Amino acid sequence: MTLRRPVSRINRPFAADEAPLRAVRRRIGLLGGSFNPAHQGHRAISLQAMKQLRLDQVWWLVSPQNPLKEARGMAPLEKRLASARSIAAGHPRLVVTDLEQRLGMRYSIDTLRWLTRRCRARFVWLIGADILLQLPAWRDWRRLVGLVPIAVVDREPYSYRALAGQVARRYAASRRPERDAPGLADGEPPAWVYLRLRRQKASSTAIRRARKVAPRRREAKEEAS
Repeated sequence: MTLRRPVSRINRPFAADEAPLRAVRRRIGLLGGSFNPAHQGHRAISLQAMKQLRLDQVWWLVSPQNPLKEARGMAPLEKRLASARSIAAGHPRLVVTDLEQRLGMRYSIDTLRWLTRRCRARFVWLIGADILLQLPAWRDWRRLVGLVPIAVVDREPYSYRALAGQVARRYAASRRPERDAPGLADGEPPAWVYLRLRRQKASSTAIRRARKVAPRRREAKEEAS
């Protein structure tokens, strides 16, 4: 009789775009957010981080609802997922997922705990300088920093304050020089690096504002004609 090795299975089935969850020892970047809507800046930052951190993939974790953001003005999850898939289309190493919605999770600490327990991959959490500054307001943020290495992406006008802020000061000894970014995924947390990637002008806030202004301009033109 041939004995088979036991296989660890995930309780819930995943869609085709989440097959990478079964990957072993891959280097995965995790970019969470509302993606309200997704834009080319998300894609550009992901691809730059993928190259500089030597990641196999970047997963976009589209949040059902950020606990620190108002639900008013937030597009439905399906619409935000569609915008993320549209922006990520054509690149096989960008994975868009509604994992948090299907797991019933709202906090990053819970998502990262689940992933690190269930998946045999090396994760790097990708955040902007604005998130580094806000992190002390997040649930169990100290435990979060101790779960996975973190890559902080330069973002104006938050960069200076973020690097002088509470989290950066507390974990100053855990910061790695940018030249060591390729090995961050293999590091033992807490470990973080600050990436001065090419800055992106696109922002979800600016896109939403432009969408609100556009109908008003059309109405004004129609009234003037």
